[in-house]
Amino acid sequence: MRDLRIVFMGTPEFAVTILKGLLENKYKVVGVITAPDRPAGRGQKLRQSAVKEYAVSQNLTVLQPTNLKNEDFLTELKALDANLQIIVAFRMLPKVVWAMPEYGTFNLHASLLPQYRGAAPINWAIINGETKTGVTTFFIDEKIDTGAIILQNELEIGADENAGSLHDRLMVSGSDLVVKTVKAIAANEVTTKIQPQSEDLKTAYKLFPDNTKIDWKTTSEKIHNHIRGLSPYPGAWCYLENGDKEERVKIYGSARLSPDKGISQDEIGAITAVDKAMIVSTEDGGLIIEEIQLSGKRKMDVKALLNGYNFDENAKMR
Repeated sequence: MRDLRIVFMGTPEFAVTILKGLLENKYKVVGVITAPDRPAGRGQKLRQSAVKEYAVSQNLTVLQPTNLKNEDFLTELKALDANLQIIVAFRMLPKVVWAMPEYGTFNLHASLLPQYRGAAPINWAIINGETKTGVTTFFIDEKIDTGAIILQNELEIGADENAGSLHDRLMVSGSDLVVKTVKAIAANEVTTKIQPQSEDLKTAYKLFPDNTKIDWKTTSEKIHNHIRGLSPYPGAWCYLENGDKEERVKIYGSARLSPDKGISQDEIGAITAVDKAMIVSTEDGGLIIEEIQLSGKRKMDVKALLNGYNFDENAKMR
């Protein structure tokens, strides 16, 4: 059995659960690499990453390099004398870093590779209407998310599940998979497989305003998937025109109309507010809006919104 000395690299809450799983299984983590503290909030006070907060609470050595090729950082990293590195939701590593440990550097990715390589695999799996996804561990190479696969866990995606719920389930599954992967490396029992080459690969593009905006000129199902795939973060958005006012709004929750309750509107995006419900006309009928955030306001249940908000007869989403 190999005596492992692990360096862990990660930043968000997703990575904390994986680091916690390693410590609970008594693996020796000799150092944690995470993002530098960043100003946040109205006061622009420096905020630590979720991984740093947890690592400090466990008295782990923490490094926060701004440049992963910096000689001082590389010297500090080498001094940790790690023989395995584990990456979860971090940034792309230069070869001088990922090639350093004897037993390699592996990454946990929240998809069933080779599908959904990239920055936002959880979101895009839902946006594209997938019914299953999963987590993958793989050894890092020169490209992004292309290395040899070690292990995978598959999960079903609920019909109306949003990205937040799926994130939490993949986080738990990912923790289990990382522990299994480390156990196999420690026992020198790892077998890998090269990622299959395919022209039918879907990409998990980074999320920007242009690809998170709702296109009302499509089907209710596609819009519903778009909304739940971006909820609770970063949120699907569009413009609300109401009378002489136009504002940017975010929509966090929706529901599809039953086939026998379709509505017909002259214009796509038209809003119908009846019986404490808000329905937006789509290409094939309408979509029920359940949770919304008006500009400068907190997100709220649509029933609460309709208690004090009136829509003009020509109000619409666009």
